[in-house]
Amino acid sequence: MDAIKLVIFDVAGTIVEDRGEVLDAFAEALDKHGIPHTDAELKEWKGASKLEVIRYFVQRNGPADEQTVAAVYADFRGGLESHYRENGVHPIAGAAGTFSWLKARGIQIATTSGFYRELSELILEKAGWLELFAARVSSSDVSMGRPAPFMIFRAMEGAGVTRVAEVMNVGDTPLDLQAGTNAGVREVVGVLSGLHERERLQREPHTCLLASVADLPTWMERREGRATAQSMGQHEAAVPTRAVAD
Repeated sequence: MDAIKLVIFDVAGTIVEDRGEVLDAFAEALDKHGIPHTDAELKEWKGASKLEVIRYFVQRNGPADEQTVAAVYADFRGGLESHYRENGVHPIAGAAGTFSWLKARGIQIATTSGFYRELSELILEKAGWLELFAARVSSSDVSMGRPAPFMIFRAMEGAGVTRVAEVMNVGDTPLDLQAGTNAGVREVVGVLSGLHERERLQREPHTCLLASVADLPTWMERREGRATAQSMGQHEAAVPTRAVAD
């Protein structure tokens, strides 16, 4: 089995805490412009390109109006950027330890985010992680956000990894799992540290669901151990037993 060479992490809800600030910023911006929505709908869009989310709700409300899309998006950006600048970010407990564990084993790490580049860079800077990753990809860097696989492919390009069989994608939303599946990466890992419950994530194709990224090293060690044991068993079965002379 190919060794994992790159682990790609979503940002909000996966490596930094999601305390509902993103959904609140969406709701405030949409409400300001009289665009109908429900909290359940917004939650299902978690992980998507933020511009695509706003365009969806604006266009659903009437004929396509790019001026309204731009105005709502500007209000969304302003509110969320102010929040993170004033309040900072809260890393998921154990995330930094997982990063160190992976890098000590020669495994590269990268991020993808439904945020636009300026905001995702602000969040990583606040966390003290801006220079930690081999690649940092935002929805504004690609033509289409999740569930399209393009951010994953861009992260692979940035890290110089060419085979999806050597990649693991980790995220907290259904769209993260869908993007990993669409990219065809070897491991699609969901974490329960975001706003989605286990029951919702279980409905999407995945390799496993973990409580948080803090559990990733233990899971990887166990998986490697099982794979090694299986490989050794297959090897022993393939080698004929030598007859012992009397």
